[in-house]
Amino acid sequence: MDKHYLYQNAVQCVEAEIDFVESTFEQLKGRPARSLREDFCGTAQTACEWIGRHPDNWAWAVDFDPLVLQWGNDHNLSMLENHQKNRIQLLNEDVLKVGTTKMGGQSMDAILAMNFSYFIFMERALMINYFQSVLTSLKNDGVFFLDAFGGYEAAKEIKEERECDGYTYIWEQASFNPINSQMQCYIHFVTDEGIKMDQAFDYYWRLWTLPEITEMLLTAGFSTAEVYWEGTDEATGEGDGIYTQSKIGTADASWVCYIVAEK
Repeated sequence: MDKHYLYQNAVQCVEAEIDFVESTFEQLKGRPARSLREDFCGTAQTACEWIGRHPDNWAWAVDFDPLVLQWGNDHNLSMLENHQKNRIQLLNEDVLKVGTTKMGGQSMDAILAMNFSYFIFMERALMINYFQSVLTSLKNDGVFFLDAFGGYEAAKEIKEERECDGYTYIWEQASFNPINSQMQCYIHFVTDEGIKMDQAFDYYWRLWTLPEITEMLLTAGFSTAEVYWEGTDEATGEGDGIYTQSKIGTADASWVCYIVAEK
């Protein structure tokens, strides 16, 4: 019952995430990205995936929680070859303050804020402050990648279960305040043997809309802020895993998309 192991296997698909970052960056800039910073990195699984993609890739992984960073070091970085470990650095820092000084003066090709973690900034001024901090940490042609979720079920108090290998993943939206869009969410796990891990992860954040996020990115100084929407598999009616720049989305009950902002 290791909650970080269960989370990585139930929630994250770092291979698809890095596929999107690699292909989108090269499409936009005409060159490959080589330096990446993973904000709110948790166990740094994404940064480790980045390091494994190319011998010239470098990564910095930033998180405020030293315990989750230690878990990532013990379980993810430990799986890397020595020459790969030399190209990744874990930073126990506040993403609002990390800047380039904490990275040896290095500016980044790409910075990531995934798994909706930046939703913890519930005030507009604080969110813009974070976006401005990211902007100053990017190279002149750098790109900021975020994800977001929404849909008419996003504001409901619901529980959703999904079967995984040996356990059940449960996502709970325990409360939602429509006045300020703040919500309390939890992740629970139950093994096939019936062992429960209630509130393994606890999230209290604001459900930001896509217009709000893109407008704040532009206010912070980014030159573009575009939404990449998932296509639909005609045979199944489900998402096909292919995200393209879009101006029109579908009014689904729930959706996840990427936001890509260029400096």
